[in-house]
Amino acid sequence: MAGKLAGKVAIVTASTDGIGFAIARRLAQDGAKVMVSSRKQNNVDNAVKALKQENLNVEGLVCHVAKKEDRSKLFNETVKKFGGIDVLVSNAASSTYFGPTLNTPEDSYDKMFDLNVKSSFMLCKEVVPEMEKRGGGTIVLISSVAGYVPGPMIGIYSLTKTALLGLNKVLAPELAAHNIRINCIAPGIIKTKFSNALTQNEDALNVALSTIPLGRLGTPEECSGAASFLASDDSAYMTGETIVVSGGMTGRL
Repeated sequence: MAGKLAGKVAIVTASTDGIGFAIARRLAQDGAKVMVSSRKQNNVDNAVKALKQENLNVEGLVCHVAKKEDRSKLFNETVKKFGGIDVLVSNAASSTYFGPTLNTPEDSYDKMFDLNVKSSFMLCKEVVPEMEKRGGGTIVLISSVAGYVPGPMIGIYSLTKTALLGLNKVLAPELAAHNIRINCIAPGIIKTKFSNALTQNEDALNVALSTIPLGRLGTPEECSGAASFLASDDSAYMTGETIVVSGGMTGRL
């Protein structure tokens, strides 16, 4: 039986590991043709190999989303390989400083905003013409529960994730005129390499677990279903919304 994303073409950025990889796999399992991407060729090759071994329809490309030429190549190659673009999942993010917010070095501040916010905006801006050719599409931004309740010692990272919640709200009415929906996912503390600094510190982990009603960390796969839902017609009457996947952690401004 064809999946709910059959006939759709999806791009997932930063999708060779963690949440991005789980989302790419789920979209492909649900019938989409998926372009996997990240900054390192070796990671792309390994991810594509693993997914193709599962008989999933994927290709891969190196893309540093902060570089315009890389974004252009990502879109062009996806159209060339698969015929168009229906779904964009913007997942790439960086947290380059851990400590008191006002001690954040300027270069770390700039890097986080460039990658976490500006790149998502540019991806949205540049993918719209391709989606218009298909008669519409859907965009999923990966924010964070830290966008609602800032994490201790990750103030600017949290701020960039709040900015994505705002970008979602700003773009929703404008994109609706093009039959393009945009929504967010705000993961809580998910067990990935990205969260290693927290999860490998027993005291910090215990404090974190005390804030999670379900009493455990999430898995990347537990974020992927929400992404597939938002990419599909199951969410056809949703735009500008955020799904919080946090085990019950507080997730509202």
